[in-house]
Amino acid sequence: MKVGIIGTGYVGLPTGVGFAELGHDVVCVDAIQAKVDALKAGKITLFEDGLEDLFRKNLNAGKISFTTEMKKAVEGADIVIIAVGTPPHPVTKEADMKYIHAAAEELARYLTGYTVVANKSTVPVGTGDDVEARIRKINPTADFDVVSLPEFLREGFAVHDFFNPDRVIVGANTEKAKDVVKELYKPFGDKAHMLFVKRRSSETIKYASNAFLAMKIHYINEMANFCEKSGADVYEVAKGMGLDTRIGNKFLNPGPGYGGSCFPKDTNAMAYMARGYGVNMSLIEATIKGNDARKTEMAERILAAVKGIENPVIGVLGLAFKGGTDDCRESPAMDIIAELLKHNVKIRAYDPKAMETAKALVADKLEYASDAYDAANGADVLAVLTEWEDFKSLDLARLKQALRTPKIVDLRNLIDKSSAQAQGFEYTGVGH
Repeated sequence: MKVGIIGTGYVGLPTGVGFAELGHDVVCVDAIQAKVDALKAGKITLFEDGLEDLFRKNLNAGKISFTTEMKKAVEGADIVIIAVGTPPHPVTKEADMKYIHAAAEELARYLTGYTVVANKSTVPVGTGDDVEARIRKINPTADFDVVSLPEFLREGFAVHDFFNPDRVIVGANTEKAKDVVKELYKPFGDKAHMLFVKRRSSETIKYASNAFLAMKIHYINEMANFCEKSGADVYEVAKGMGLDTRIGNKFLNPGPGYGGSCFPKDTNAMAYMARGYGVNMSLIEATIKGNDARKTEMAERILAAVKGIENPVIGVLGLAFKGGTDDCRESPAMDIIAELLKHNVKIRAYDPKAMETAKALVADKLEYASDAYDAANGADVLAVLTEWEDFKSLDLARLKQALRTPKIVDLRNLIDKSSAQAQGFEYTGVGH
C-alpha cells in the first residue's frame, strides 16, 4: 500500500518508519524544509529508542521518503494519515485545530481514486465530520472516507509500542474504509487487536484514556503525600493496590506530576469539551488543578533544602518530561526549574538526551553540565527530576565529593534512600 503521512514529529515519524518496516511504501510530508532536508540526508530529527536504525534501514531501501510537497504524499495513496500537532490554546486550553484544518484543506486538492483519510492526531469529538466537510467543499467529486485512528504510542517506547500494540482503535463509518485499515495492519496478523467503533467514539476514547491515566497519576501523588505524613510507604501501598486486577500496577509511581505533550493537553481539552456540552467533569477538573499545584510543591521541597544558603547552586538531573525521550514539552522538570528561577538560585542541569531541546526553551537561563557529576559539582543540593535509568546507578561517593552540601531531593525515587543515607546524604524522596 502507498501510505501518506502528514507530519514528522513524535507521532508521524515513528508511525511512518513503522509502516515502512511492515512493507508499505511511505511518503512523509512536512512543511519545515530544514527538517525534510535533514531526514532526506539520513539525519534523525528526534530521539526515540530504536528508531534511528529502522529509519536509516528503510530510507536506504527506498521504503520511506520525505517531501515538503503535499501532492507527492497524497496522490495515489491508499491511506493518508494526518499526524500534526493539536497544541492547547493559550487561554481556553482547547485543542488548536489550525494544523488539522490546513492539512485537510491542502490534501483535498490531490486526492485521486478512493482514499482513506485517517486522523491520528488527538482531536476533539466531531473532528472527523469537520475534516470530511472541509475536503468535500474543496473537492466535491473526491472519493474518500475519513476515519479516526488515534495513536497510543508512548514517547520513549514508540517503536516498541508500534510493533506491539495492545489495541488498534478504528473509528470508521463505512465498510470500505474498514477494509483499507484492515489491509494496512494486515502484516500484524493477530497482534493488532483491532476494535472498530463509531468515529465519534474513537475520538472520545483517546481523550478518555489519557484523562483516566492522568487521574491515576495524580491519585498516587496525593497518596504519596498521605504516606509521608502517616508513616506508610507509598511503594508498598502501590504494590498492594496494583495486585487488584481492577486497578492494575501501571501508572502508580509517585513523582512531580504528569507532563509531556499528551496528558496536560488532553485533560484540558477534555474538560473544555465537557464544559461545552454542559457536562460536569469534576474529577478531571480537580486533577488538572492538583497537578499544577504539585509542581509548585515539588519546587518548594528543593528550595527548602537550600534555605538560608547565600547564592545557592542547585544541581538538576533531568529536563525531559520522562526518561527515554528528548521531549521537554510540558515537562514537570522544566516547570519546576521555572519556579526555582524565581528565587535567585543558580541551576546547573544535565539530561542524557534533552539538553538541546531545553536550550531552545530556556536558552541561557541555565548552566548546562556535561554529565551528572558535573551537574553536582559545587551544588548545595542535587535534584532528580526525570526518571532516566542512568541515574539509578550513580556513584554516590563521587556525588558526595562533588556536592558542596550532601543533599539529594529525589522527586523520582531513583536513588536508593538507605544507600544515600549510609553515605551521609540528607535524602528527601517522595512518599516514603
